[in-house]
Amino acid sequence: MHIDHQWHTVNGVRLHCAVAGSGPLLLLLHGFPEFWYSWRHQIPVLAEHFTVVAPDLRGYNDSDKPARISDYTTPLLVEDVVQLIRSFGYERAIVAGHDWGGVVAWSTALARPDVVEKLIVLNIPHPRLFTQHLLTNPRQRLRSWYILAFQVPWLPEMVLRANNYQAIEEAFRGMAVHKEVFSDEVIAEYKRALDKPGALTGAINYYRASTRLASGRFWLDVDPVAKMPVMLIWGEQDTALGKELNQGLERYVPNLTKRFIPDASHWVQQDRPDLVNQCMLSFLV
Repeated sequence: MHIDHQWHTVNGVRLHCAVAGSGPLLLLLHGFPEFWYSWRHQIPVLAEHFTVVAPDLRGYNDSDKPARISDYTTPLLVEDVVQLIRSFGYERAIVAGHDWGGVVAWSTALARPDVVEKLIVLNIPHPRLFTQHLLTNPRQRLRSWYILAFQVPWLPEMVLRANNYQAIEEAFRGMAVHKEVFSDEVIAEYKRALDKPGALTGAINYYRASTRLASGRFWLDVDPVAKMPVMLIWGEQDTALGKELNQGLERYVPNLTKRFIPDASHWVQQDRPDLVNQCMLSFLV
């Protein structure tokens, strides 16, 4: 499967995109601390049915990396997606997102349902439910300690860079159920992407911006109910985000399909790509 690498200027930033296939537009939005490569197992399978676009989100890998924290607020991330869809000549797209890419996917679907035909989210809860659990669930607050730690200037970057990004390697291999999927070659790709000038700070700035006024105001104004068909895919061995975060999701998603994968971690589409591909195709085709 040939992957075409393109650059699209949208919303004031130049985004690198891995593109394959033809047909309806399907966006794949990666999480932290990844880049488009986290979808490497999905792209060739989905490209048999769709025009698959896996961008490096702003701040990551080969995309532009704005320096200010205010350049990573939720409204800007949503507008990136809206303009990216239009830059490919489409008015609407299927949007799939994992981890932080899932936050962006949820946010786009809720704020701009006119551009999202279907939504797939992988190991990321509905933002309203996640906020409720951070306020009331001591176990999840403990699991999410890093969100607070990432608010500190420069220190998180120093810690993550130490010993050739050892903390990044441990995050992938330590959390994965099928650790062999994170070979030395795969880990090297992630380290290489994060080591590009400005990339690590850009990635961490998503967490810093999430506490800013523009992001908070966004969630006060948006309707939390997703009107389009939504699929939730969840690796049950996620040590960062508990499965219980999805309780009550039907309240916010009337048209919901859920798929829980017992032997998969937070890195679900890499831990069990076969099952994730099967779930996505069953929902989309």
